[in-house]
Amino acid sequence: MQGGFFNRYFISPSVADGFRLFLLWVVLTVWVSGCSQYSQKKLPVAYHNLNARYNAYLIARDRLREVERYQQKTYQENYNQPLPILLPLDSTKLEPVKAQLDDAIKKASLVAERHQNSKWLDNSYILLGTARMYRQDYGNAMEVFKYVNTKGESEDEKHEALILLMRTYVEIADYANGLNVAEYLRVQPLNKVNTRNYYLTKAYLHQKKQEYAVSAALLDATFPFLKKGETTARLHLIAGQLYDLTGKSEKAVAHYRSVLRNRPTYEQSFYATIYSIQGGRTSSERFSRMLNDRKNIDLKDKIYYTMGLLEARNERYPKAIEYWKKSIKETTTNTLQIPYTYQEMGKLYFEKLLDFPTAKAYYDSALALLPQQSADYKLLAGRKVFLDEFVAQQQTILTEDSLQKLAQMNPAALDRHLDEAIDRKLKQQQALLKQAQEIAAQASNRPATSSDIPADQRWLLYNPIMITQGKTEFTQKWGNRQLEDNWRRSQKESTAQLAAVDSAPQTGTALNATGADGSAPATLTAEERKAQKDALYATIPFSPEARNQSNQRLEDAYYRLGKLYKFQFNQPDKAIPTFETLLTRFPNTSVKPEVYYLLMVSNDQLNRPSTWKDKLLTEFPTSSYARQVGKTGTNGAPTATGESEAQRVYTEIYGLYKANNLSEALSRAETALGALTGSLIEDKMAVLRVILIGKVRGVEPYRQALIEFIRDYPTSSLLPKVREMQVAAEQQTAKRK
Repeated sequence: MQGGFFNRYFISPSVADGFRLFLLWVVLTVWVSGCSQYSQKKLPVAYHNLNARYNAYLIARDRLREVERYQQKTYQENYNQPLPILLPLDSTKLEPVKAQLDDAIKKASLVAERHQNSKWLDNSYILLGTARMYRQDYGNAMEVFKYVNTKGESEDEKHEALILLMRTYVEIADYANGLNVAEYLRVQPLNKVNTRNYYLTKAYLHQKKQEYAVSAALLDATFPFLKKGETTARLHLIAGQLYDLTGKSEKAVAHYRSVLRNRPTYEQSFYATIYSIQGGRTSSERFSRMLNDRKNIDLKDKIYYTMGLLEARNERYPKAIEYWKKSIKETTTNTLQIPYTYQEMGKLYFEKLLDFPTAKAYYDSALALLPQQSADYKLLAGRKVFLDEFVAQQQTILTEDSLQKLAQMNPAALDRHLDEAIDRKLKQQQALLKQAQEIAAQASNRPATSSDIPADQRWLLYNPIMITQGKTEFTQKWGNRQLEDNWRRSQKESTAQLAAVDSAPQTGTALNATGADGSAPATLTAEERKAQKDALYATIPFSPEARNQSNQRLEDAYYRLGKLYKFQFNQPDKAIPTFETLLTRFPNTSVKPEVYYLLMVSNDQLNRPSTWKDKLLTEFPTSSYARQVGKTGTNGAPTATGESEAQRVYTEIYGLYKANNLSEALSRAETALGALTGSLIEDKMAVLRVILIGKVRGVEPYRQALIEFIRDYPTSSLLPKVREMQVAAEQQTAKRK
């Protein structure tokens, strides 16, 4: 009875333990359910603050710091250009730390998903936006930063988000919106960290816009907020570069000295010294000490490059070229300096020595190695286009003149001349192959990359400099060729090389025939010699048709060469003789009116008296160039008394046309056209003249007049009608044939 009573009203110990666990579970469930992420009670807020910080925010922050350390460690500075104030973002280069970025995004997102009432919410959003910015997911990054600015609770976090938003705008080159954000932040009470980051980001924005004076001033405002160290030394180096670009050498020197006072890396201190020397602000006697310093073994190329800059500045051009060649020769594993050295050599030959073919060769080499994202690449590529055309036109003139001379030779003498040219090329091939074999033999008993092999004698396939030079020379000589058998043979051989048989022997000629072991044969078989000679004969213009084609190429080359001198190279003194040669050799050239005009302008540019204006107005009074000369006033107003007078003249001539007095109408139209230059009915008179030419002079002059109108009046409202007339004329001509 007692036992039953006890069992009925009391619980056994094992059951009691289970009951206590059940009660504990109920209490925890009630407590946790009260810790909602939307609750503002102390206990839930403390719970979510704890979890948000240690399970999400700090982990995401550490992951981003790992990414930043990796970026700083792997970023390769290009000291030939102004260094970027902030390291550029490139998601492909951050691919090895993609996992850290992904984890940072994941952990930062947890705060927004589970801890909305946490005080770390804004900070986590900022980390999320920053990680997306590093991933170059700029759209989502901007949305996050804008959200923090709109919904955030702390002013400091709002300002931090806006600074990062400005940085994102800079990365996508939206400078207008970036400046709008900067202008808003300018009047905000920023804390020290945000003030520092604001100045750096705005300085970076102005640097990207090439507003170097503003950028340098903003950097000056940043330094009071920075501690000594490599980062500060780097920013002083950049400030010096920016002041150099704006011509403020004293301020540049002050910053270069500050580099040395901020615990710089060896490279930073080296380049601070180099930049001071380049500006002529440090004794050049330091060069010998720098060259003898063992720490500068891998930097000798930069030292010689700087020595060349100083010699060029003092107009000692041969010495500058000598130092630049030494710079290339002293290059070790880091080839970053080479394209900039080639660029300076090309610039010297182009701007000072006016040796355009040599300038082209160096620009070719520079572009082959210069990064396409470099600020100089686009400028160099544009200049190279004109140099390519210049060299091509010069080569055309040399080639066609040489081939025409060969065509006039006595057949027996020509045959002997071709045999001698083939023999010369064969000897050159043998000499080049022997030199290559000697270099290979020297390298055969030592490692191919051994540093004790002289730079100019390393096996070519292990020398990136020689590979680049070889590619450039090959393209210049042979053009772009597919890798295939017998790529040198017959028609594939360039006419420039074939024409060279009439000029001095050229070095670097490619082999035309090789033995089974790759060696150059001492002699050619009869079949090989005949094949080479036949290929040479095939390019010589013996027939009248071939001579006409050769002359047409010559005429076009002189015309293009003269325009390059005049417009691209700004050398009217060389354009004038080129155009005069064109007129002398091809007096019936179709571009004579334009050449007259260009000769007139070129002589005026040199303040030389000439008769080209009179010749243009006399021989081609109705050409567009004559009308250009006939214009008066700054707005191109007609020389007649006004639009009413122009209309009266047109009406009279049109009346003659309607009365079928065609010859007189044409004569008056050609006379009046110059007087109507700039009037509203100038193109209308020109169309009437075209119609009169067709009726008076026939089909061919009519077709030519139509072509001239289309060329001279590209914006005329009458152009569609004239094109219809041109199509009808072409159809009529085709029917007659």
